[in-house]
Amino acid sequence: MYKYSVFYLLFAVTVLQNAFALKEGECEVCIKTVDKFAATLSDNVKKDPKLIEAEFKKFCKGSKNKENRFCYYLGGLEESATGILGELSKPLSWSMPSNKICEKLKKKDAQICDLRFEKQIDLNNVDLKKLKVRDLKKILNDWDENCEGCIEKTDFIKRIEELKPKYMGRSEL
Repeated sequence: MYKYSVFYLLFAVTVLQNAFALKEGECEVCIKTVDKFAATLSDNVKKDPKLIEAEFKKFCKGSKNKENRFCYYLGGLEESATGILGELSKPLSWSMPSNKICEKLKKKDAQICDLRFEKQIDLNNVDLKKLKVRDLKKILNDWDENCEGCIEKTDFIKRIEELKPKYMGRSEL
C-alpha cells in the first residue's frame, strides 16, 4: 500500500511540474528580453541583485513596444504600478536560465507571458496595397517616421515607397 502512495505522489508532482513549465513559443517577449538584458551585464554586476535592478531600469529607458510593456509589468519604468524586479534580479544573479526566470515571473504575473512580438513584415516580398492601414502605420512607426497629411491608404503607401531606400539596409526588416 505504501508503494502505491509514493508512486501516486511522485506522479502528481511530475504532472504539476509539467503544468507550470513553459510551452514552446510561450513567453517569447520575456525570454528574449531577459536574454538581451543579461547580455549587457558585466560579470561584477551579474553577482549583485541591487546592481542588476539599477541596470534593468537603465535598460528599460530605451525600450519600445513589447519590451517596454514587459518593463512596465516588472517595475522597470518610473510609471510602473507594481514592482517585482527582485523576481528577475535574484535569479539572474544565480545565473538561472531565462526560461526558468520567466516561469517564476509568470507565477507572479500571468500577463507577462501574454506578450507576443508582432510578426515582421518583409518589405521585399510584400504587396503594400494588400496590407491594412494599421500595418502601414506600423512600418512607419518602426522607422520612427510619420506621415503628415496622410488620409488614405495610398498616401501611406506613397510615403513608405519614398522612405524605403533609406531603411531597406536595416536588419529590423
